[in-house]
Amino acid sequence: MEKNWYVVHTYSGYENKVKANLEKRVETMGMQDKIFRVIIPEEQETDFKDGKKRTVMRKTFPGYVLVELIMTDESWYVVRNTPGVTGFIGSSGGGAKPTPLLDEEVDFILKQMGMAARKVDIDFAVGDTVEVMEGPFANFQGKVEEIDETKGKVKVSIDIFGRETKMELDFEQAHKI
Repeated sequence: MEKNWYVVHTYSGYENKVKANLEKRVETMGMQDKIFRVIIPEEQETDFKDGKKRTVMRKTFPGYVLVELIMTDESWYVVRNTPGVTGFIGSSGGGAKPTPLLDEEVDFILKQMGMAARKVDIDFAVGDTVEVMEGPFANFQGKVEEIDETKGKVKVSIDIFGRETKMELDFEQAHKI
């Protein structure tokens, strides 16, 4: 059985309560080996209040929570019966198990939140020479300056027209030479 991400519908405004309730239920019911992460999709937003600039977190999909789990009858039951949860998205009803999100969808949502979706095996380190695999600088070579595993990014210094230019790439966009 593999773990996948599922979308859970909640009562509007109950996302934080559902996250807390579900995390507590996972702990008290010993489900840590079946239910892993509970995430409320949100992004940073800057607004002005009383003439002051402030940064707030805005829910990207109000009324929804993402849950990473191994789908079994037991884990399905625990999530469905968590207070504030109205059901899974992608379930045809009648006791049918829901369909998981696609990897690309999860990657996109987590990347928006500044999180790495899943650990990517990188075969380079700071100081290594890499080749850019895609984008406007495809086939250019550069030196790895910095690696940020939490965001899945690598900073590479590339020589463009005799001038050092630093650029940030996704791990998949760089390949060790």
